[in-house]
Amino acid sequence: MRKADLFASLVVFLVALPLCVGVAIASGVPAELGLVTGIVGGLVAGALPGSSLQVSGPAAGLTVLVYEAVQAYGMEALGVLVFGAGLVQLGLGVLRLGRWFRAVSVAVVQGMLAGIGLVLIAGQVYAMGDASTPASGLGKIAGLMSLAGDAEPVALAIGGATVAVLVLWPRWRRGARAVPAPLLAVALVSVVTGVFDVSVRRVEVRGLLDAVRPPSPGDLGRLMEVGVLETVLAFALIASAESLFSAAAVDRLHRGPRTDYDRELIAQGAGNAVCGVLGALPMTAVIVRSAANVQAGARTKASRVLHGVWLLLFTAVLPGMLGVIPVAALAGLLVHAGCKLVPVREVRVLWRGHRGEVVVLGVTAVAIVVGNLFEGVLVGLALAVAKTAWDISHVHVETEDRGDAGLVVRVVGHATFLRLPKLLDALEALPHDRDVRLELGGLRHVDHACAVALEGWAAGRDHGRAATSSSTT
Repeated sequence: MRKADLFASLVVFLVALPLCVGVAIASGVPAELGLVTGIVGGLVAGALPGSSLQVSGPAAGLTVLVYEAVQAYGMEALGVLVFGAGLVQLGLGVLRLGRWFRAVSVAVVQGMLAGIGLVLIAGQVYAMGDASTPASGLGKIAGLMSLAGDAEPVALAIGGATVAVLVLWPRWRRGARAVPAPLLAVALVSVVTGVFDVSVRRVEVRGLLDAVRPPSPGDLGRLMEVGVLETVLAFALIASAESLFSAAAVDRLHRGPRTDYDRELIAQGAGNAVCGVLGALPMTAVIVRSAANVQAGARTKASRVLHGVWLLLFTAVLPGMLGVIPVAALAGLLVHAGCKLVPVREVRVLWRGHRGEVVVLGVTAVAIVVGNLFEGVLVGLALAVAKTAWDISHVHVETEDRGDAGLVVRVVGHATFLRLPKLLDALEALPHDRDVRLELGGLRHVDHACAVALEGWAAGRDHGRAATSSSTT
């Protein structure tokens, strides 16, 4: 094992520790379950082939879906949901469908992350103020206006101080390389509140073995419920998409071996299956930890496996240290993470050249905030498909006047029902007292609706003056 991998594993451990706890709290489950998922992400997913340098664990991107699932089905169903999602991922990987996730519209993925980020920010602002959180996404946003009167000022100040450290500390690059900003922010706030005995809500510690709850045979029977199956598919598809898009991003950060998408999907599926057996949170590859791993100089998968070892040792030896962490500090950590999920820079770039993609992104995000994550993604995918169909269905009508020989009309492009009104308007505007020769050789595609319409138009010409040439290609 190289020294670089050992050092990188310690850096990733220090980054992952507060994030694992914060994601668990935001998901409405015991803090220890976040650490269990981080441990499995290192020891199981980290040891398997796929992507050599990206690191897996509980992710902020799934907190909204996990929280909704726990509220709907109870904590006892969490292991079943995660186990089922892992089996789906394993199946997708074995069938070599991992590469197809690259075909998903980037605008939909960015819209998904933006919607998750907005709901996450809105929800965690309440936790920063030790205030009760509304259930729905719209309720969270609407309630922000009255939050100032309900929040605890001290807790809100702690959360704000955490965000300030997360924003300012990375500007000192040498310091940020030595001590990761998430660890510094949470540790600093915990020390200050402990020294001055500040009365704020802190993380509740139950012990690792008490938190782990493997699903029973009766719980597994819930996989036959329609709502449970929908949630399983949502877990699997969103976790897979986030992991594989993270892999593509990590590949751009280093010059080592590229990701095998199908093997990486199998590794994620195996990790989630184990997490499900332990009743823990679902895992994905996490870009924050993965980028820290690469930047710390990691060369092999040993660094990500070791980070799981350090998480296991911490959970076994020093679990009581979690009890000194203010919940407001972890909420501030996730508010900062939620802000990073909103792709502001990408929207600016898209707006300059692809405004239709911005519409897809925005509608997906709004649908997630108004409804839920699964419905929002479906709306985004449907809109992306409709936009693509509209973009490719360009059809042009070119007219050439040959005097006494009449008019030659050429239809060029893709004739689909989306452009049918435009096509018929152009044909019906042709003079009825001239012979017309309709040439369709320039059409690359004609759907059934357009073919029927063209036949009807040709048949309707007065006294059979229209002659058609159906030399389509």
